[in-house]
Formats: sequence, structure tokens, C-alpha cells
Amino acid sequence: MRISHKKYDVFISFRGEDTRRDFTAQLHRALSDRNIESYIDYNLVKGDEVGPALAKAIQDSHISVVVFSENYATSKWCLDELLYILKCRKLHGQ
Repeated sequence: MRISHKKYDVFISFRGEDTRRDFTAQLHRALSDRNIESYIDYNLVKGDEVGPALAKAIQDSHISVVVFSENYATSKWCLDELLYILKCRKLHGQ
């Protein structure tokens, strides 16, 4: 049996304005209903620096799911997350 030291099963990257209340909320709920621990940005603790907190959450996840939407690529935060996700994929096989 493999013991995992990851905090989350899934990191969800999404453009909040586009999908927070519909698709992403339903995805998060569906994962939670199946006892799959997913990270979504409302897990941020007030006072945390956003960039480092998101990078840590990505590192602490087994996989990342990117919810591409019409305006995803217009967000600097989303693009930074995507780059870090791809880095973790290349370096850690995530």
C-alpha cells in the first residue's frame, strides 16, 4: 500500500467570473460527494499571499484539472496557475 503525503486529490484551476457558480461548483460538489478532496480557491485562508498559497496547493495535489472557459486565458492568475501546473507535471509527473 502506497502512503501519500499529498493534502489534496485534485487542484481545480478555473476563471471564477466564468464558471464559479455553475460548472466549477458542480464539479467540486461531485468530487466532494465521492470523498475526493479537491482544492478550490475559496480554501484560501484570509491573509495568505495568493500566489504562494496557490502554488503550494498545486504542489500538494495529486492532479490538477483545468476548467478552460471563454475568458480563462485573459486572467494573469489563471495563466500563472497553468504554467505552474505544467511545471509540476514535467518535474514531478503530476
